[in-house]
Amino acid sequence: MIYSKTTLLLFLFSLLTSQCSNQNLSSERDEYNTEISNWRAMRIERLKCKTGWLNLAGLYWLKEGENTFGSDSSNNIIFPANSRAFYGSIYKSGDTIRFKSTKDTDVRVDNIIVKEMLVVSDELGKPSLMECDNFAWYIIKREQGYGIRLRDYTHPRISKLKHIPCYKTSPEWKILVEYIPFDTIRKIETVTVTGRKQINDCPGELFFTKDNKDYHLLPISEGSELFIIFADKTNGIETYGNGRFLYASLPDSSNNVILDFNKACNPPCAFTPFATCPMPPRENFLDMSVEAGEKEVHL
Repeated sequence: MIYSKTTLLLFLFSLLTSQCSNQNLSSERDEYNTEISNWRAMRIERLKCKTGWLNLAGLYWLKEGENTFGSDSSNNIIFPANSRAFYGSIYKSGDTIRFKSTKDTDVRVDNIIVKEMLVVSDELGKPSLMECDNFAWYIIKREQGYGIRLRDYTHPRISKLKHIPCYKTSPEWKILVEYIPFDTIRKIETVTVTGRKQINDCPGELFFTKDNKDYHLLPISEGSELFIIFADKTNGIETYGNGRFLYASLPDSSNNVILDFNKACNPPCAFTPFATCPMPPRENFLDMSVEAGEKEVHL
């Protein structure tokens, strides 16, 4: 068969266009894989850093009045055995928290040695961080009251975590979803792993279609992001039993949101028993297997 010069040129143009298109798709895929790989590496760095979840070593609820603390068994609050025997006392009077150190213990707050001070809890923003040797602690406020959250900067979990098991990165799990805002902010209820209830602000609803099925999620307002706590059919099998977390940017001008399930991550409670994580609200149980993002980690 003899082809005309025009036919051959069109064929060659089509071939070149196809090759270019395939190269562009391959390049985009490589860029996306690199993005997710970098995100996962930074995720481990955040977990391992001083403010990460891996160094949590204790959570102790305060009683009214004086709370002595340290590793000695005579204290009201007993810290781990590798800490000092006595650090001092935390005095609780209603919502007022005061710290006083023992005479021979140098506790630093913002690199300044303090012997006595009023303490700011995390309820009011950045809490007062008290440090001594390799340990640090601060006051948290939760439904059950005020507590000491303890960090051990040399905790074995830090070196033990080498990687987090994940599903293979798949662009099909980066989904453009429709955001429909509510007329007024709604309240949704979540329950923490400690059994306490939390009420959260929900600004709207997210709708998307996957494999010809419709789904919806209720996000929580969290500053400049949307925070989604969701459950799916992989929970307790390949992924953490109490669901996973996902963050997304606020809606664009067309009320679209990108949900990248390749960045679905384990809640802090998957890494430490000293976190008070919220579990997915009943509205966010997806009748599907989200085979993307982090799998369950064993430490």
